[in-house]
Amino acid sequence: QVELMESGGGSVQAGGSLTLSCVASGYTYSSACMGWFRQTPGKEREGIAAIYTGSGTTWYDRSVSGRFTISRESARNTVSLRMDNLNVGDSGTYYCAVLSPPSESRCGLWSAFTLWGQGTQVTVSS
Repeated sequence: QVELMESGGGSVQAGGSLTLSCVASGYTYSSACMGWFRQTPGKEREGIAAIYTGSGTTWYDRSVSGRFTISRESARNTVSLRMDNLNVGDSGTYYCAVLSPPSESRCGLWSAFTLWGQGTQVTVSS
C-alpha cells in the first residue's frame, strides 16, 4: 500500500520562500512520477508541478513556472517543491501525488495522477 507523507508547510510573508517535501512509502517501482497539487479557497484542486524521477523531467503549471522548483531527492521516491516569491494567491492546501503505475509519457497529465497525500497547509500573508 502506497502512502504519501508531506511536510514543510507553514506560514510566510509575501515574497518569501517555503520548501515542501514528500515521501512515497510502499512505492515499489524504481522510478516514480510524482507531483504537487494545491487547492486554494474557492477553487478545485489543481496540478502545479510534476517530476519523473527516472529522467528528472519536470512539468509546471504556468501559474508557478519560474517561481516553483520540483526536484528529486537522493532518498528513493522523495521529492521536494521549493516555492519562491510566494504571493497571497498561493495560499492553500498542498498535496503530494503519484501516478501508479509510473509513466513518463503521462506524467505531465494532471488528470492521470491516482494517489494523493493528506495535504499540508501553506499560508502567505501580505
